[in-house]
Amino acid sequence: MNTNEHEIMKLIQQGESLTLEFKSDSKCLPDRELVAAVVAMANTDGGDLLLGVEDDGRITGLHPNHESITGLSALIANKTNPSISVRVERLEVESRRVARITVPKSRQLVSTSDGLLQRRRLMANGKPEAVPFYPHEFIQRQSSMGLTDPSAMVIDSFTVEDLNPLERHRIREAIRKYGGDQSLLPLADNELDGALGLTTTVDGDSRPTFAGMLLLGKEADLRRLIPAHEVAFQVLHGTNVRVNEFFRKPLLQTFEEVEQLFKARVEEEEIQVGLFRVPIPNFDRRAFREAFVNALVHRDYSRLGAVHVKLDDTGLSISSPGGFVEGVTIQNLLLVAPRSRNPQLADIIKRIGLAERTGRGIDRIYEGMLRYGRPSPDYSMSDRSTVTVQMFSADADPDFLKMILHQEEKTGSAISIDSLIILSRLREEHRQSTADLAVSVQKPETTVTPSSRNRW
Repeated sequence: MNTNEHEIMKLIQQGESLTLEFKSDSKCLPDRELVAAVVAMANTDGGDLLLGVEDDGRITGLHPNHESITGLSALIANKTNPSISVRVERLEVESRRVARITVPKSRQLVSTSDGLLQRRRLMANGKPEAVPFYPHEFIQRQSSMGLTDPSAMVIDSFTVEDLNPLERHRIREAIRKYGGDQSLLPLADNELDGALGLTTTVDGDSRPTFAGMLLLGKEADLRRLIPAHEVAFQVLHGTNVRVNEFFRKPLLQTFEEVEQLFKARVEEEEIQVGLFRVPIPNFDRRAFREAFVNALVHRDYSRLGAVHVKLDDTGLSISSPGGFVEGVTIQNLLLVAPRSRNPQLADIIKRIGLAERTGRGIDRIYEGMLRYGRPSPDYSMSDRSTVTVQMFSADADPDFLKMILHQEEKTGSAISIDSLIILSRLREEHRQSTADLAVSVQKPETTVTPSSRNRW
């Protein structure tokens, strides 16, 4: 078995997925079906289409009409709009010929030349299927790829007079409370609206943006205009529901009310460190705030479903509709440049002071768990439709915290996230390879030096 054959067999053994499609060619796959399958892949995540392979993985080979790989490339380019440039390889697998068509992920919407627009999705059984790509879904894809900003859209049907002036007062109070951009405080209401991007001028009239409606809109208008804006706060004990509250109020009001519900369930014990008493909370307030704000700001507001905040016997979990934006994965969360599905809304929240100004709120979430000797936040339950972070309940390690505080006192600066992660791993398992630690900090192995491993 040659290298190419071995690689194709490994792909086939994995089975079909969002990025892998099998197409039978024993009866000569019609051009329209082949092009439609390519379009669906390009409109999702791209991937490989194996022509000459049955749905169950059996290799039946290419039809003579598709032996020319140049002809396949030209066919797809000519029958897609805009044209898709694919790479086609003809391979020998189990003495039969198979065409591997590698489809790039398109940064714009692609259709067949007949106007058929499709995308791929996973069914409940985990198998992929091609489905129509509807107009209301376009903005979801474009915003996740950073091609458009839904939160900056103008709401033409509303005027400034339709907004709730009490929410502007709430914004000013939040700036004072959270240390936001103080230069905003002296501004008149209309100047504040414009400076933050809550409103914009259209034909001489001031109109609210989508972000402006979320922050300044009245509850009845939000329910009608932005039905996806909903937050659920739940407290569960076993199978018993202790609290089950839902909110559809303006964004800041929702944040404040949910935060109060959360704070009421924060408990603290204290330890003596030198001359000082240091509190150890069961849940870190800053970690909660950053995770909750992330869920509110980066969620997909075109997708129905609530932001869920849940406290149960396992700990705290926060989930929001919409998967990670383009370029963000669980494997690069600590390193990737900050990006949002709703850039204007994210900027407003940062300037108010609710979110980390540097865009590194994820570091705060990790810090809020690790410095107390608790497990790292867990994003493994996230998928294409939802981002979920879990902060598990676990007893704090006072000795670990004391070590961190002594080191910070010694150096005069806060310990880095990388060091916290490495120390946490070494605390769990005293012997860790440099390669293992590099994966944990999501950096190249060369940056995890022996001195950083043995510092403690």
